[in-house]
This record gives sequence, structure tokens and C-alpha cells, in this order.
Amino acid sequence: MPPDVSRNFAPTIGRVFAFILFYVICTAAATEFLLRPLTWAVTTVGLRIRVDMYLELAAAIAATAIMLRSIDRRPWSVVGMTRGAVRARPMVTGLLVGGGAIVITCATLLAAGLLQFGPAPANGSWIGAALRVTAVLAPAALAEELICRGYLLSVVRDSVGARLAVMLTSVMFGLLHLANPGATVESVGVVMLSGLLLGTVRVVLNSLYAAWMAHLAWNWVMAVPVHASVSGIQFESPGYLAVSTAPAWLSGGSWGPEGGAIAALGMLAGLAYFHTRRRREES
Repeated sequence: MPPDVSRNFAPTIGRVFAFILFYVICTAAATEFLLRPLTWAVTTVGLRIRVDMYLELAAAIAATAIMLRSIDRRPWSVVGMTRGAVRARPMVTGLLVGGGAIVITCATLLAAGLLQFGPAPANGSWIGAALRVTAVLAPAALAEELICRGYLLSVVRDSVGARLAVMLTSVMFGLLHLANPGATVESVGVVMLSGLLLGTVRVVLNSLYAAWMAHLAWNWVMAVPVHASVSGIQFESPGYLAVSTAPAWLSGGSWGPEGGAIAALGMLAGLAYFHTRRRREES
């Protein structure tokens, strides 16, 4: 590699590693200082939810703030977090794209008999379970967006352009799911494709919040109304349960509806929307 190219990439690589280091440090600090108060708070109000995603979110916000305010000295607009980014239009667009893509996926699986409903113990109310699951999914989705499509996407984009930055962060997004239960080459590959869709939402709408809405809507549809696994994780499913049948490469299997080739079609539909939108704006 020519020396000038190496020098151009060196600051970017340094910032990427600095963000990861600060995130690890902030995660340890959040675990030390916030875990007990959060656990006490949710126990006191009678919630039965995990709190680790709140620690991840706190760490992601802190690491982003350190990089932007102390290292780069750049505004939050760099990562798509401004007042304009939280306007209704981009938020609703993200919500509809993410929710629409997974609705297409689940509807196709149901029509093909690859997603089937079965009985499950009615432990508690449907609404109560929906609220608890949402209280887990919302911070988890925002934390993942901050990590994968916040500072890292922005700093890499400055160096190699938006398209390659979205591709690289999508690969990272998929690899982060390798530890999930039932992960396969196919499911991780589809997660990478979902990263392309979420990255496109983030870049085109210039809003991290829009990408968060798309991410949350995708997971929420599977977990709350459908009662299917989300990236291999089964949430509360009072009354009924949705199970993906064989072949797993097509339906997602134990990973859930988002892990198979049919899910890729839903994501491609979302990408096609943005492609059509861009052509319409250019004409």
C-alpha cells in the first residue's frame, strides 16, 4: 500500500480502536456503578426484565460522547443525532421500512407453511409481556445502532465513503451475532444483509434514530405479535408460539424468521424502496 494511503487510513483505524477501547471501559464502569441500582429499580417496580442492554446503551452513549466531544471535537450531527434527525418523517419512514420488511417476511413464511403457530402456556397477560419485551428490545436496538451505525460508520465513511462504510459495519454487525444461540453461516449472512438495510436508513435519512426505529420495528414484530425467536432468542410468548419449520436455510429455523433466505427478500424490498426513492429524487 502506498505510504500516503497508509497515512490517510491511520487516523481512521486509530479512532476505530479508540472507540472500541472506550466502549469496553465504559461497559465495565456501567456494570460497576449502574448494575445494582438498575436491578434494584426494576425489582422494586415489579418488572421481570434483563438490564444488561441498559448497561450496553449507557456505555455506547458514553463512548460516543468521549470520541465526539473530547477526541474529535465534532457535533452530534456527525452520527445522525440532532433535532432534525428525530423529526417524525425520518422516524416514521424507518419504522415503516423495518416493520414492513419483516411483515413481508413473516407473511411469506406463513403462506408457504414455513412458519406455524402452536400453543404455549398462558403465563401472565399478553399486554404485560408485550410491555416487558419492548422494554428490552428498545434499548438493545438503540445500543446496537450506536455501536455499529453511529460513530464507527461515520468515521469510516469519512475515509472510504458511505457505501463501503455501510458494507464494513454490516459485516461487523453480523459477526457480533455469532455468539447468539443457534447461529449459522446463513443466519449471520442474513444479519449482515439487515445491516445493509439499516445502514442505508441511517445514511439516506441522516438519522440514527430512524435506523433505531427500523431495527426496533423489525425485532418487535417478531417478538411481540408473532411470538417468534429473534436472532435465536425466545422472549415471553403467552398463549401461543410461532416456530419456523424446515428447511432452516429458507425459514430461519431456531434462529427465527429473520435467519433464512425468505428474510433476505424482505430486506431487499426495503433496499429497493430506497433505490426507487433515490431515482425519483434525481429525476
